[in-house]
Parts: sequence; C-alpha cells; structure tokens
Amino acid sequence: MKTPHLNILGMAALSLMLPLLPTTSQAEEEELPDPATAFGRPIVLGPDDKPAYDAPPAGFNVRGERVRQGKLEMVEYDSKTVGTKRRMQVYTPPGYSKNKKYPVLYLLHGIGGDETEWQRFVRVDAMLDNLIAAKKAQPMIVVMPNGRAQKNDRAEGDVFASAPAFAVFERDLLDDVIPAIESRYGVLTDRENRALAGLSMGGGQTLNFGLTNLDTFAWIGAFSPAPNTKAPAVLIPNPAETKAKLKLLVLTCGNKDGLINISQGMHAYLKEHEIPHVWHVDGLGHDGEHWGHALHFFSQQLFR
Repeated sequence: MKTPHLNILGMAALSLMLPLLPTTSQAEEEELPDPATAFGRPIVLGPDDKPAYDAPPAGFNVRGERVRQGKLEMVEYDSKTVGTKRRMQVYTPPGYSKNKKYPVLYLLHGIGGDETEWQRFVRVDAMLDNLIAAKKAQPMIVVMPNGRAQKNDRAEGDVFASAPAFAVFERDLLDDVIPAIESRYGVLTDRENRALAGLSMGGGQTLNFGLTNLDTFAWIGAFSPAPNTKAPAVLIPNPAETKAKLKLLVLTCGNKDGLINISQGMHAYLKEHEIPHVWHVDGLGHDGEHWGHALHFFSQQLFR
C-alpha cells in the first residue's frame, strides 16, 4: 500500500517527538529546540513573501504525444553506511548513452515517503522529457534515493520514529549513493554538475547536506523545508565562501504552509548576508502541487 506524504495535520505530530529535529531558532551550540515553536506560530507574511515564478502550464507532467521518452528504473546499491542493499529510482534522459557525460540531480523525498514519492507527486520522468524536448532543461540524470538510512527503510508504522535516519543519510548519499551512480552511469563528476533538491524533510536534508558540502553540490533547491533544517548560522558560518561557491539556491514555501517560518528564517539570513537566492512563496500549502511547481522551475535553471 502506498504511503501518501503527510499533510500539515500529520506533520504536527512531529511536535510529539523527542527533540531530534532542530529548528531555525537553534543556536550554533545545537541547543534543544522547542517543537511548539515550529508548529504553534501563526503564519505571518512579509513583503518578500510572494511568487518568484509562474505556475507551470496544465499538463506539465504529462508526456506530450511526440515527446521522446527517457528511462526510469529501480536500481540497487550496496550501502556501507547502513550495511545492506538499498534502492533508488534513476531517470535517464531520452537518447541516454553511457558514452556521454551528464549532470546529475539528486532529489530527496519527505518523512512519509520513499524512493517512489516524487513519481507519485510529479511524474518526474514525463516532466523532464517535455522540458528537454522543448529545450527548456538540460539533459540530465535524476536520482531519487531513499533518505531513510536504516535497514528497514520502508515508510511504515510510526514514520516519525525514523527521523534520526534522515540525518544518517548524509553519509549514505556522499559515500554510497553518489559513488554507485558514478560507477554505473555516464556522469560528470565535478560540483558544477551536481545538484541537490528535496521536499519537506528532504528540503531540510538538502539545506543541511548541500550548504555544508559545497565542494560536492553547486545547485540547491529546498522546497518547504521541515523542522530538521539546522539554523542558518550553523549551515552558513562563512557567508562569503557560500556566496562564492553557490551556482543557485532556490527556497520555496506555500503561504498556507504551517512550516513557513522555517523557510522565512533561512530567507532572512540569506538576504541579510547578501547571498543570492530565489525566494518563492505561492498560495499553496505543504503539498504535492507546490513541490511539482517548484521542481518544474528548478530543473529549468540547472546546469547552465
């Protein structure tokens, strides 16, 4: 049975967790957060909290009749981090050849999802087939791993209990997922040709892992990042270095999303330190429609 992504009411159950998930109010010494500050605040919008791009056209993720089809496959890899074989979905663009080298987008899911979640929300393969055919996106490989780095990585039972495994995934991503992809596919292996993006819990992972590994990722997209997001000052202790290394940072949230304060705090820090980024707030909530729109925009900016 498929596990849908958790909505705001479901996410509110995170407030019952032990203090495992840091918030943007957390200081550098990693003091324990008060979960109520993440979920109990009213939504207060500021002058910057507005759309930065238009919604995609209807049918953006339905493959056009004459559009060439890429390939979507499930791949197993050995995870030394977890000590077991794990799975990830991999999209290769139309006309893929291992004799060519492609940039790679690593795309992370939310706390209630797995390696199939993005396909349930967006149909990533069809969306990218359309964009590549229209020459609006570069041909790229997209890797959708399972961000729950534990031996039973299924989204079942109390999914909140697996929150610590999402932090462990940083090592799995860097030490196991990326090497597995680079050994099996024709990929470019420099930082300028690697992107990292994610929704909700995966958005928090993206900021936590991406901003602290800018020698690995130059393109970052965080869509509705969740309370696992570390404090901006922890992730960006040297704003000048971050500014110099980032090719693109896209930060998005809906104005009906009860977690918007997390993204607002990150935006405020980036703005204060003059770190270029796209800050997009639309009229949606913590939902698949928002994430699909965000990915549609983000994927068109990559690797240019």
